[in-house]
Formats: sequence, structure tokens, C-alpha cells
Amino acid sequence: MEIKETIGIDVSKLTIDVTIHSTQAYSRFDNEKKGFKLMLKWVKKNTDFASQNTLYVFEHTGLYSYTLASFFTDEELPFIIVPGLEIKRSLGITRGKDDRVDSKVIARYGFRLRDEIKPTILPSDKLRSLKTLLSLRETKVKQRSGDKATLSEYRRVFKTKENKILFEVLESGIKKLNEMILKIENEIMVIIKSDSTLKEQYDLLISIKGIGDQIALNTIVYTEGFTKFKTHREYASYCGVAPFPNSSGTSLRGKTKISNLANKKLKSLLDLGAKSALQHNAEIRLFYERRLEMGKNRMSTINIIRNKLIARMFAVIRRGTPYVETMKYAS
Repeated sequence: MEIKETIGIDVSKLTIDVTIHSTQAYSRFDNEKKGFKLMLKWVKKNTDFASQNTLYVFEHTGLYSYTLASFFTDEELPFIIVPGLEIKRSLGITRGKDDRVDSKVIARYGFRLRDEIKPTILPSDKLRSLKTLLSLRETKVKQRSGDKATLSEYRRVFKTKENKILFEVLESGIKKLNEMILKIENEIMVIIKSDSTLKEQYDLLISIKGIGDQIALNTIVYTEGFTKFKTHREYASYCGVAPFPNSSGTSLRGKTKISNLANKKLKSLLDLGAKSALQHNAEIRLFYERRLEMGKNRMSTINIIRNKLIARMFAVIRRGTPYVETMKYAS
């Protein structure tokens, strides 16, 4: 597909600001299906290029951009969702914010990289449902943790008999959140079991010691069923556990370190997985102890274990067979 035109879209909660790169024509539409249809008519009127040679470019804004992406998918129109940070860095030094100007910059950004860009393909409906449910579960788990912490503090300070209602409300809320979380988890497993590919990937991942339900499910979602990343190294970089060199010329010779530009949620989950692997995987534990005896840094060793877990996840998916702990077969 040859891209001859790019349309920059700045997505807000209620509206979308649209700029056509070649003509610099600008307009604003409602962020809903009716507005999207009007936008297509307007684009057709203000550009001479065919729809298959026109690329729509906008940044990821969560729920606000979800409807737009779904619309383009249904209409079979090429589009790309670009990380907000990537677009912001392309702007250089800026002062203030203007949606019209932003849409113009996004259009220019897309046109400049049109030969390198690969249009976005949305994951399947089931993967999108899984991602939404996992996000909802995370919200409810945080709410429950907050209520538990509050209840613990109240019990330490206040007497139960004199503050009966206070404790009853918090305990009732925690119980209700437990029920919600369980309901969400059950629905997640219903979706997993309803799709043979997702079920197979899930079973393969949890065969690895250190990989629990949440790591397995989030990995399937964020790798879009292991189609988004070609290698485990790419995914490790996305999770923020891949080390990068820190040197320049002859004067700067810093230690190799990981980047802060990462999916912090996945990084946190992998950290828990690495610590679980230390407890339940004899090979990982032996590796960890040997490195510490050699005087190696503890956190760098934990990070290597995170990378090992990612490599093993990609390996079992590639082979299509469960992970086998070879150490127990060693003589």
C-alpha cells in the first residue's frame, strides 16, 4: 500500500480535530460514529487521493480513541495509533497546547514517516474484552487494597464497639469487592476457554514456574496473542527489563542499565514472577545464589531472571509444548 496522504487527528473526549496534510484543510467533528461519517465525507471533498492511499494518524488516548479505531477497522480504512510520547518528542520544544495545531503536527508526523509506517491492526474482540476486564480487575484490586489499609488503620486507632457502623461499611465494601473481582476473573476464564488458541497459550505459559495467571493473561493481551512482538527481546524492551548501554565517546562509560520508558504494570508483574521463580524453581535459585557469590548486583540478577521468564514464555509458544524443568532430570 502506497501512502500518498495523511490525515492527522487530535482525539479529545467529545471531539476530534482533523487536518489534511496536503491541503492543510482543518475541521472539527464529534467523537462518535455520526461525526466519523461526516469526517469521511469532508476528507473525500478536500483531497484528491483515494481512500486506500490515505492514512489516518492519531495518538492512543485509551477509551477516547477506541471508538475511532473500531470505526476505521469496520470501514477497512488504513490507520495507525501512535504512542503519545512519540508524537510529543517529534514536536520539539513547544509552549501551550492547541488541538488544531496538534492535529496539523500529527498529520505532518505521519507524512514524514509514511514509508516506514505499518497500519494498525486491532486485536480480536476477545483480546480486547480480555484487556478491558483485566484493567477493570486492576482497578477493583486497588480499591480493595485501599479499603483494607484503611480498615487496618481504623482498627489500630478506634475501638470496635464505639465505631460499629464504620467497620461494618468497610468490611461490607471489601466483601463486595471480593465478589466483583471473582466475577471478573470467572468471566476472563470463560473467554480464555472459549478460544482454543488463547486456551493453548494460557496453558503453555502457566507451565513455567514463576508465571502465574496475571502474568500469563497480561502477556497474551499485550503481545496480542504473541503477534505484536517478533522476539522476546522486543517484548523485554517494551516491559522495561532489557538493558541498554550507557556510553558516549571516550569520556562517558556508564553502567549498562534499563530504561524508564516502559510498561510499568508488566515490569511490576515480572518482578513478582521473578521472586516467585526464586522460591519454586531450583535452577533459577541456584543461578541467583551463584551470581551473588560472585559479587554480582542483586537487582541486576533479578532483572536477568525477568528476562529469562520472558524468553521462556516466547519459547513455549514458539515450540507449542509446555516448559520442562530439565534440572530435575540431571544426574
